[in-house]
Amino acid sequence: MLCQECGKKQATLHFTKILNGEKTEFHICESCAREKGELIPGTPNGFSIHNLLSGLLDFDPSHGTLTPKAQPGRCEECGLTYSQFSKVGRFGCSSCYKHFEDKLDPLFKRVHGNTFHTGKVPKRSGGLIQHKREIETLKKELLLRIQGEEFEEAAKLRDEIRQLEKKVAEG
Repeated sequence: MLCQECGKKQATLHFTKILNGEKTEFHICESCAREKGELIPGTPNGFSIHNLLSGLLDFDPSHGTLTPKAQPGRCEECGLTYSQFSKVGRFGCSSCYKHFEDKLDPLFKRVHGNTFHTGKVPKRSGGLIQHKREIETLKKELLLRIQGEEFEEAAKLRDEIRQLEKKVAEG
């Protein structure tokens, strides 16, 4: 695919922008992207997924800014520092997850929207799991309705929760 800007070079960068609910796709070459300012800020050579991930790893959500890469301490097992991890993008051992946990939870929450993985439910045998998840969702919605003093809707949700709990108990 040719660059949409110059029409001469091969498009190597593909952007999808969503502004006010309107989706626009751009297919441009690296030099046109550099001219338009469509590259990731702070990356010297332009668009680099490694630099993007490194930037995510150095983000401090409590300050809303990038922090110095140095983190006090090393992993007790392999001696890896957070600075080394952010450069390489891999941990040295399984103990690194526990050692750098305070930095990883905010990262996972930003990237994935949560700090735990719920996974998919098998279609054939996942009925029970699906009912339990639906009950959890309905209970959260019930609390919101009660806080908003929408008691009629809350009563409907309560009844729906009871029906699902009855199905779960029956198997």
